[in-house]
Amino acid sequence: MDVQHRRSSVLISASGELDDGAGDVLQHALDYVTLGEQDLLIDLHAVTAMDADGLLHLLELHRCAESRGLRVLVTGWQPQPQQCMATVAGIPGPRAGTGERYALPGFRRLLEEKVRRAWERSDSADGWLPRT
Repeated sequence: MDVQHRRSSVLISASGELDDGAGDVLQHALDYVTLGEQDLLIDLHAVTAMDADGLLHLLELHRCAESRGLRVLVTGWQPQPQQCMATVAGIPGPRAGTGERYALPGFRRLLEEKVRRAWERSDSADGWLPRT
């Protein structure tokens, strides 16, 4: 993860996989935000894969940033992370436009609710939701 400060914005560039191991890294990203910054830009161009755990961590980062008064924009959605969100949301088809839908608070709430419900119904956290 790379963090850059640009005037009133913070740019976080993530790379590799967003999975359970990304949780601490994503949550510590807010440690770099100072009082004068108003925008948090999260660049996912280099994220090759995301599972449901990674999605939950991204949603938590988004919620925490908004609670600090930051405007959040997530860009660079790659095909596999978008398909992961589509699978979680129950949206059929390979081109579900989930990257654009992520910007909508209602869609983020739906994703979080469905991921948490699937996790609670599972017998174990290992393999609790298909990796897409």
